Amino acid sequence: MEKLRRVLSGHEDEEQGLTAQVLDASTLSFGTRVKWFAICFATGIFCSVLGTAFLWLPSGLKLFAVFYTIGNIAALASTCFLMGPVKQLKKMFEPTRLIATIVMLLCLILTLCAVFWWGKKGLALLFCVLQFLAMTCV
Repeated sequence: MEKLRRVLSGHEDEEQGLTAQVLDASTLSFGTRVKWFAICFATGIFCSVLGTAFLWLPSGLKLFAVFYTIGNIAALASTCFLMGPVKQLKKMFEPTRLIATIVMLLCLILTLCAVFWWGKKGLALLFCVLQFLAMTCV
């Protein structure tokens, strides 16, 4: 809206940098941010619950690991809509949260490795628990 006002008033800044142009093009209204936060968060919860339901099926551990990991990624992405991805990454990699962030990202990858490549069900469950614990700290 501000950009439209500048153009209509004749105060368009031709010398605007690339970063400012990208930020102008990618800003979302608060309502849109909240909607996408809710969508991503609900998707994350749904995938995690669905993954937990697959855990009780015979040979459903692979589906559990995939859906639980997707659920955690969606929940993490949901907060990107509220604070923005750059600010979220800065907060995640602050010195006080660095270890939890690294553990969480490693466990996301190691959960899928344990199920698909190594075939270790117990290890996959351990990595899922560590994902959950690390997500609470991030």
